[in-house]
Amino acid sequence: MTLHLGVTPWQLSPPSAVGIGEQAAYAEDHGYQSFWLPENHFGEGALPDPLMLLASAAATTQRIQLATTSYLLTLRNPLQAAEQVAVLDQLSGGRVLLGVGRGYAPEMLRAFHVPVAEKRRIFAWTLDLMQRAWQGEAISLDGNPDNAVQVFPRPVQQPYPPIWVAAFGPKALAQAGRMGLPYLSSPMEGIQTLAANYAEHRQASVEEGVSPADIVPVMRTVYVSNNTTEVAELRKRVESETENSRLQADEGLEDWTLIGDPSFVRDGIQRYQETLGMTHMVATRLRLSGLPESQLRASVTLLAETLAVSS
Repeated sequence: MTLHLGVTPWQLSPPSAVGIGEQAAYAEDHGYQSFWLPENHFGEGALPDPLMLLASAAATTQRIQLATTSYLLTLRNPLQAAEQVAVLDQLSGGRVLLGVGRGYAPEMLRAFHVPVAEKRRIFAWTLDLMQRAWQGEAISLDGNPDNAVQVFPRPVQQPYPPIWVAAFGPKALAQAGRMGLPYLSSPMEGIQTLAANYAEHRQASVEEGVSPADIVPVMRTVYVSNNTTEVAELRKRVESETENSRLQADEGLEDWTLIGDPSFVRDGIQRYQETLGMTHMVATRLRLSGLPESQLRASVTLLAETLAVSS
């Protein structure tokens, strides 16, 4: 099975146009097919505007898709969000891949005056208006046709860029399934949880009478090295320094990360393909402090070589 390989930036402290643009170009040169940025707010190292950051990658690349792991629709005016996504799609020549989400932290939602209990309704309402706006329909946020406007520019990709839904929990999974959109999983969830989640997502599509998504993306924390000492130290650090509350009682490091030599990582990827039907993998960086940029970059290079990704 051909695997689409994506990657997040491996160096984001602090984010800069030069740094993000250079990393995106490096990923493209090594055959990666998508370059991903998250959205998060208020914590130290927050990345509140992934589209603005991806615009710097649009200027340095030609082919790689520019993607968000969770563009939070609940926080945004639907018309303005539709405009901003379309602008990035125009800037990049039609390379946006839009992962969308609702937001799960109650304190963040409250800070934006989003009623926590209404987040799924607001998400669906916002996404529906954005999709209609991208297709040229005049949109009114208050339902008054006298206030309806058309959004320009339109996306290069028609009717609109591909949309994946980041989801946590059964209600969010079911909502994504009913929409017939691919479900973008958390990098922290173990393989048992993912298998149950994808089954639940597919079942929701079937019950709604829509075709289940044929794209199965999986985000994983990945590190590849031929240095056995380096691998052993990193595995030990991840186990001792990373708190992962999303694992099942019998799951461990092997169930949510791929940290090892090329053979180990290749076998792990095959496991995800056989168990989950994974079609797209997004490799995320190790969330450990003090790792040299050269070491992280070497892993990005070796992963591409391991999978024989052609540029």
